Amino acid sequence: MTIEWAPLWVPLERRLQTLVTSFFTYTFFTLPISSCLAVVILLYYGEMFVRSLLLIYFVKIYLDYKRNYGIMEGNGWLFYRSNRRYRNYFPVELVKTAELPPNRNYIVASFPHGILGTGTCINMSLDIGNWLSLFPQVRPKIATLDHHFKTPFLRDIVRWWGMVSVSKESLAYLLSKSNDPKHRDNLDGFTSNAVAVLVGGAKEAMDSHPGQYILTLKNRKGFVKMAVRTGSSIVPSLSFGEVDIFDQVANPPDSSLRRFQNVVKKFTGISPLLPKGRGIFNYNYGILPHRRRIVQVVGSPIDVEKCETPDPEYVDKIHGQVIDALERMFDEYKEKYTPNSKQNKLIIQ
Repeated sequence: MTIEWAPLWVPLERRLQTLVTSFFTYTFFTLPISSCLAVVILLYYGEMFVRSLLLIYFVKIYLDYKRNYGIMEGNGWLFYRSNRRYRNYFPVELVKTAELPPNRNYIVASFPHGILGTGTCINMSLDIGNWLSLFPQVRPKIATLDHHFKTPFLRDIVRWWGMVSVSKESLAYLLSKSNDPKHRDNLDGFTSNAVAVLVGGAKEAMDSHPGQYILTLKNRKGFVKMAVRTGSSIVPSLSFGEVDIFDQVANPPDSSLRRFQNVVKKFTGISPLLPKGRGIFNYNYGILPHRRRIVQVVGSPIDVEKCETPDPEYVDKIHGQVIDALERMFDEYKEKYTPNSKQNKLIIQ
């Protein structure tokens, strides 16, 4: 295959969008490793002053995690959550189908994961302006791996982007917060927390290929149990086009690559994907995502009855309602938001 080069003369705004997207893409792929390497280098080569500062920093990380699992309260610094060029690169859109009253908290069950969960991350983490206008008084958060909040440098960046730990304790802490406008946690004018959980996780990411909406959900019921324990409504969400911005090296279930990915995922929670995208100056080689539209459709909330010890039958009932809602959303919106919609099918496994 020959390289398809980008034209020499491209509007400056598009160049800037590509530059911003390359920054975020390489950051997402390399930050966990580079953060650990930075700590090792500073400890090995740093003088006593540098090592002392690192020790103080480590203590702060520990205390922050003990206090609130490393969560940055409120919406954080909006400067870090207003990356419009990253949104416009694809572009990423957000569609509201129902109100989310700010008198309760929400788990946004987001599908599909794709390679990076780009649509959900932009709408609820990296550029939250659209969310705040559509769902006033509802703070958007995204749950990610717990060990990110124990890793120096990495934890600060993901906190600035409004991300929270996906651990049970962290989610319970956030989803149990008061919705009273007079409560001290709500002095910023927001009274509700909406936490996006990419339920399919690393397993679903390994199944991500263009045009294939394969959701890992049938045996994922932890988010439903958390919703019942905290009395949080579940909001189904589908990001059309999420699977189309990247392809990856073929990894069928019986392949050696998939077996290797499963082993790494078992021990680290991360699946080592081999993405295939475009480059900065070409359109068919590299690991940058393709410029393809992503539309996140936010469904109607599914209310639950709060119970400290969720009944398995009730959990199955709510879980079934989530599956039904996703299937209805896919059938209703696929023709509007996906190319080749007749070939696209929703597979829930």
